[in-house]
Amino acid sequence: MITEFTPIQSLIGGSLIGLASVLLMLTLGRVMGATGILAGFMQPASPRDWSWRAALLAGMVTAPGLILLTTGQMPAIDVPVSTPMLILGGILVGIGVTYGSGCTSGHGVCGNARLSPRSIAATLTFMLFTGITVYILRHVIGG
Repeated sequence: MITEFTPIQSLIGGSLIGLASVLLMLTLGRVMGATGILAGFMQPASPRDWSWRAALLAGMVTAPGLILLTTGQMPAIDVPVSTPMLILGGILVGIGVTYGSGCTSGHGVCGNARLSPRSIAATLTFMLFTGITVYILRHVIGG
């Protein structure tokens, strides 16, 4: 398994995520946590609450189409695991965001920026278990 080193694309992507997070906090006073946004979209508190969530999710879904229009090709996506492993990973992430009261975008980007002790602990936990998972998959199982 080869890990790509893409510092320019990563810097641009991270900057855009940070900018979007700041703009959402400035305009609506909301934290940009993807799982919280999706959960609020599925069970909105009000029509106004649903509309900004729908717009944000629509942007996430249509971004590859904009890349296609701009560059003439879809972004390259290489998923080096099987469908059952993707499903298992999705279930584990779902459990993790439930017990962690949020996801990496909410805690890692927004919570850490606010110096939230809970978000710092959650992010350290995410990073620790990510490292353990990668080690097991690459060196123990041999994926």
